[in-house]
Amino acid sequence: MNKLFLNLLVFILLFSGCQASKDSIVIFHTKYGDMKAILYEETPKHKQNFIKLIESGQYDSTIFHRVIEDFMIQGGDVNIKPNIKEEEKVNYTIEEEINDQFWHVKGALAAARQGDQVNPKKRSSGSQFYIVQGQTFEGPELDQLAEGRKYQEKQAKVRELLSMNKYSDLRNKVIEMQKNQDLEGLQSFMEKADSLIIKEFGEIELYQFSEDQKADYANKGGAPHLDGEYTVFGRVVEGLNVIDSIAAVKKGAGDKPIEDIYLTVELDKMSKKKITEQYGYQYSKEEK
Repeated sequence: MNKLFLNLLVFILLFSGCQASKDSIVIFHTKYGDMKAILYEETPKHKQNFIKLIESGQYDSTIFHRVIEDFMIQGGDVNIKPNIKEEEKVNYTIEEEINDQFWHVKGALAAARQGDQVNPKKRSSGSQFYIVQGQTFEGPELDQLAEGRKYQEKQAKVRELLSMNKYSDLRNKVIEMQKNQDLEGLQSFMEKADSLIIKEFGEIELYQFSEDQKADYANKGGAPHLDGEYTVFGRVVEGLNVIDSIAAVKKGAGDKPIEDIYLTVELDKMSKKKITEQYGYQYSKEEK
């Protein structure tokens, strides 16, 4: 094996190693400025799908179609683009990848989805996403929020319970109480429903916010009521002020901005080492 071949082999191996150690940074271009985001390796289905849509140009000329100040900005609905062809529409959903490591702090990039009543498995939209603006929350507020979430889950389980054939008599009684506006009777039923819920579904656990979550929501803000319900698959790491600018625009019906806010999206390659150094995202040893 001659020296020239050895040098060429070393070059190829080094080049391959450099390629493998790179990752994609997402750049959202808007008239209010650019936002840069990282995508999490821990949500591979969402990451792969998002990159595919960006590389195909399907996100270009989409708009932020739903904007709620102190909450979030939502976009990526490919299907409402003018003159879109049928084969370009995104009509699929993605299996949820909800991960306790990632929560709805300001800048969180997450997948939109339909509600639990029609989507109990919490599958994500194939293209629509939202970026969190949110607001700050103190510890006691989060505790109250956790209690509220538990009660909401209890209500959902009661509805599921009453839909079962074996509880048809009980369902008829509840319907009768609703017709008669028997609030005392309904309240009594809800208090006694716990035993039936535990029997059919197990005990409903109180959602616990970690100390890191509490610190983020107190200092940076966010939308903690969405934690554990929607897939967070990335985070805006530059351009948080752009979120504020978009969230503040005038809205019309359906929280749609009166003036369309178009975006184009592209990918920029960066070494994983630099991403970790610059943005603090930690890759596993196998991924570096």
